[in-house]
Amino acid sequence: MTEKEKMLNKKLYDANHDRELAQERQVAKDLCFQFNQTMPSDVIAQHAIIQKLIGKTQENVTLTAPFWCDYGYNISLGKNFYANHNLVILDCAKVTFGDNVFIAPHCGFYTAGHPIDVQRRNQGLEYAYPITVGNNVWIGAGVHVLPGVTIGSNVVIGAGSVVSKDIPDNSVAFGNPCRVIRPITDADKQISYDK
Repeated sequence: MTEKEKMLNKKLYDANHDRELAQERQVAKDLCFQFNQTMPSDVIAQHAIIQKLIGKTQENVTLTAPFWCDYGYNISLGKNFYANHNLVILDCAKVTFGDNVFIAPHCGFYTAGHPIDVQRRNQGLEYAYPITVGNNVWIGAGVHVLPGVTIGSNVVIGAGSVVSKDIPDNSVAFGNPCRVIRPITDADKQISYDK
């Protein structure tokens, strides 16, 4: 089994010394660099780079530079996806976003992790578990989503949260560690945000 096959199958793998993975990361980093250096007004050029970089995109996808990822091909973006500045996706495993996902600045989605024991960690071994985000999700500023997490649909994740466990549908969740605070109800539709 190649290191890439191990990576994609939730097994410990060596990303540091594998030529194939290193070359694939280099291609992705170069495309991220090109995207990040493109004039914000040149939407056509930015879109073309994203189409080369990201594995699957739907219509109305907006990424605001800077954006960084490891491979790109493991990322799937649904319709009406919006990400603000400084999004980082370590996509060593699949990272899937549903429709109508809004991501605030300085967020990270990290599929990769390292063994706790020092011997294997110092060998450069890591693992990767997929991340899934449902439909109609708002991720607040500075949120970090860890390997293997599923965030349901109709969810709001509060700013500064570290999401280490699954979050069910129709919830408001925040904290470190992130936890469900309350369900989203019809009463939320009545809140006036006028000051």
